[in-house]
Amino acid sequence: MIKIGIHGSTGRVGKLLIENLKNDKELTISVLHAIEEFTFTVPKDVLVTNDVKTLLDNSDVVIDFTLPAGTQTLLETALNECAKPLVIGTTGLSIHQHNLMKEVSKKVPILYSTNMSLGVAVLNKLVQIASSTLSDFDIEIVEQHHRYKKDAPSGTALSLGESAASVRGLILDEVRVSGRNGNIGERSKDEIAIMALRGGDVVGRHTVGFYNDGEFVELNHTATSRDTFAKGAIRAAKWIAKKEPELYGINDCLGL
Repeated sequence: MIKIGIHGSTGRVGKLLIENLKNDKELTISVLHAIEEFTFTVPKDVLVTNDVKTLLDNSDVVIDFTLPAGTQTLLETALNECAKPLVIGTTGLSIHQHNLMKEVSKKVPILYSTNMSLGVAVLNKLVQIASSTLSDFDIEIVEQHHRYKKDAPSGTALSLGESAASVRGLILDEVRVSGRNGNIGERSKDEIAIMALRGGDVVGRHTVGFYNDGEFVELNHTATSRDTFAKGAIRAAKWIAKKEPELYGINDCLGL
């Protein structure tokens, strides 16, 4: 059995990971990292710690769904202490944190994805096809999440924007628009807008639109449960356990 450590075990996805792993035939929970009290029951034979080194020492693979600061601490500890394969689903990471992840991936395999769902992985592929084929169409992306989400735009929306921009030879940071207000003039040809909506308990909805005179195409993905993220991360943990050190994405795991 592959021993799994969960970093961010008291969160909403953490709870779902624990539930999904209870009866898994390949993986077993060995340690839970927690800095807050659990509001739900956890397995009695599982080690609970607030020390990241202890988490790494007692795991074969660590799944991380925390906040950027928590992910940075995990990566720094892995870089300087006992590194283990990592599955990271935290969004809103800084350039420094991304660079840190690349450094750690020279020691151990890391699978990083802003969205662990199979549907979003396929959506990214469809966006690449549409962006390349519909090269004269304007691209607009809208993402919607619950009121508690802290980063905007979502990591998934940015990944979709990267997919759309890359096949057109564009750099997303140079063409991205995150808001429009006032008399700003006409839309430029290459700009890609990414707009964020927040409210209620929406798990996640992403729409990538391709607009031209006389027609438009919209590609949508809606997550109705966070369970899809937990199941995707578990699939990734099984896959990453036997890989060589490198920074992987969800598409590598799914063979897309």
